[in-house]
Amino acid sequence: MQIDEVDQRIIASLVADARASYADIGARVSLSAPAVKRRVDRLRSAGVIRGFTAVVDPAAVGWNTEAFVELFCTGRTTPAQIATATRRHTEVVGAYTVSGEADALVHLRAADISHLEQALERLRAEPFVTSTRSMIVLSRLVDGATAITPN
Repeated sequence: MQIDEVDQRIIASLVADARASYADIGARVSLSAPAVKRRVDRLRSAGVIRGFTAVVDPAAVGWNTEAFVELFCTGRTTPAQIATATRRHTEVVGAYTVSGEADALVHLRAADISHLEQALERLRAEPFVTSTRSMIVLSRLVDGATAITPN
């Protein structure tokens, strides 16, 4: 699918505020509301826009501690096994297979260090995990999603 500059600006507007009206977006990109809706519908049907979601401030719900955990797994662990296991832990906000020494990188959020330690212990108890290496986030320097600009 070809994405032009107007599509990119529409996507950027939706990333910034998914609740913006088609009229508001249209005013920003110099299109009518119906034209914006047609483009958004086309982007959705092509799979460029997969959905709309609420972004929750973790601090507002008391989850102020954040960490990235490298998982080292047994030799025959599949990405599907890692995905299934990490989804069982409510503290996991992201999990990725990675290159390098670790097999996966897991992003955790917790209320405090004690809660984080409990989450880590549960994650380490997964039968395929042989070891972990944790990095606690001190401060976020860049946050939030950005629109992807095609090459």
